[in-house]
Amino acid sequence: MNLSLHVVSDYKLAPAVPAAAPRGAELGDVVELVPAKDPSSSSAASSADAQPAEPQRETWSKKMDFLLSVVGFAVDLANVWRFPYLCYKNGGGAFLIPYTLFLFIAGIPLFYMELAVGQYHREGAATVWKICPVFKGVGYTVIAIALYVGFYYNVIIAWALYYLFSSFTNELPWLKCGNSWNSPRCTDPQLLNGSVLGNETFYSKYKITPAAEFYERGVLHLHESKGIQDLGPPRWQLTLCLALVIFVLYFSLWKGVKSSGKVVYITATLPYVVLLVLLIRGVTLPGAMDGIRAYLYIDLKQLGNPTVWIDAATQIFYSLGAGFGVLIAFASYNKFDNNCYRDALLTSVVNCVTSFFSGFAIFSVLGYLAFKHGAKIEDVATEGPGLVFIIYPEAIATLPGSTLWAIIFFIMLLTLGIDSSMGGMEAVITGLSDDFKVLKRNRKMFTTVVAFGTFLMALLCVTNGGIYVLTLLDTYAAGTSILFGVLIEAIGVSWFYGVDRFSEDIERMMGFKPGLYWRLCWKFVSPAFLLFVVITSIVTSGGLRYDDYVFPGWSNVVGWGVAMSSMLFVPGYAIYKFLTVPGTFKEVRIKRSSVLLRVEILKHWLAI
Repeated sequence: MNLSLHVVSDYKLAPAVPAAAPRGAELGDVVELVPAKDPSSSSAASSADAQPAEPQRETWSKKMDFLLSVVGFAVDLANVWRFPYLCYKNGGGAFLIPYTLFLFIAGIPLFYMELAVGQYHREGAATVWKICPVFKGVGYTVIAIALYVGFYYNVIIAWALYYLFSSFTNELPWLKCGNSWNSPRCTDPQLLNGSVLGNETFYSKYKITPAAEFYERGVLHLHESKGIQDLGPPRWQLTLCLALVIFVLYFSLWKGVKSSGKVVYITATLPYVVLLVLLIRGVTLPGAMDGIRAYLYIDLKQLGNPTVWIDAATQIFYSLGAGFGVLIAFASYNKFDNNCYRDALLTSVVNCVTSFFSGFAIFSVLGYLAFKHGAKIEDVATEGPGLVFIIYPEAIATLPGSTLWAIIFFIMLLTLGIDSSMGGMEAVITGLSDDFKVLKRNRKMFTTVVAFGTFLMALLCVTNGGIYVLTLLDTYAAGTSILFGVLIEAIGVSWFYGVDRFSEDIERMMGFKPGLYWRLCWKFVSPAFLLFVVITSIVTSGGLRYDDYVFPGWSNVVGWGVAMSSMLFVPGYAIYKFLTVPGTFKEVRIKRSSVLLRVEILKHWLAI
């Protein structure tokens, strides 16, 4: 088989791709390989001379802009409200064993892969698949998921903003009963001690405390809804908070990375200052050390429980944020020779260390709350919104200077959420504007459309029954679908594009090839890990619930419809590409040199 390779004089060459064969030609005769020109290259092909030159892609003003943007996106609310509780309930320090293992065999390799792909090709999540066009649907999948997440994630930030405004009082509104939103059953937390709770009831599950009623009745107005079928109108207070959040996001993103790269200097660094302050205050409280000991207690027997390994695998995946198109978008604005390998190691480790560190600030206060009520740590420990909007605020309300501590805490939640939401919206804007040049030329207008559309859809989540819509979206919009998307992405890069080609791309950028460890992880370990997590996600999925409320059956159908609406981009675009490529089945049949060509294909599949 003759191979004709035409090489242009540019060191930034994308991998060779087959040139279109003349109609009627047999592939067995000649396979001509023409390198796809890197879009950031300064050299111009003759065909480009007849068209206006594309404007040069902008880059981060400083390296620190990029690093803080990645850290700010990866370090989000889940680092505070999920990891500490998972660590506690899954054997304390023992949980760190599977967590660290999955970090190094799957988390960091996937993180590194996305940064390298985005930086080399300098494209968003969709157009980066010029490396293997049939997989372009994966790009649309992750863009759709990032958009869906914005519909409800910004609402959680709006809740934090509402709490922040409510904190500017001499006495925090969730400290006592007797407010307009409280029910007749509202009970002073001092009356709910260990003897009243008994052996079967957890304090964190009580819905009649002032803090719990402020959240569900004062903020959400959940008592005015009968279920997901009875949403009611948007709450005007939450609508204003949501509008302010969207307003901040818009003006952080409308000028691209030049503006967002400056915002993260505040949003990505302030949480660390606040966590440190909360930790210092927390360890001085009575019972704090009991909480920390419970957090770090090592129970190696838990490692025999499959749930521990499943929790570790899913947490490391969601914590690092691979698969939302954000890392690809951020890296696409890097300089071509930036050391993304070092960036991947640094930001991944910082993210995981932050999760572990936040546990001390959380459990020192939980220990204090348990001490105050004469309860066990397990009675007050919880995760999710219940932790940051009920349990932790209740503990803060009993401290001297509670107003100041509440303001500090909710500012931290705001900054944790804002830069993560910025990352998701940037992935949507970059991914689509790179694919449709008219959007790139009108970025400000497109950013306005995305922001306003996100606001309109998010209004469903600020109604009386909005928490039900939020629960549905949180479960299905970025559950199995994002795991599926990253699995296909890993297969597309490692197997179809090829680890060998991908390694050569990295060598062109940084001057060295990835080691055997990384190539083996990309080729075998990471796809196997993702397949395991996808199967686990499907097997363990059940009907939707919110506390004691069981969603009607039709809501699960709607949820899977949301999930499938993004996943179907993968097969849908592949079929579209197959049907629109010129030629017939007969023209692509291999009649000659079939054995040799199959050998070449086999080498490609096995190459690492």
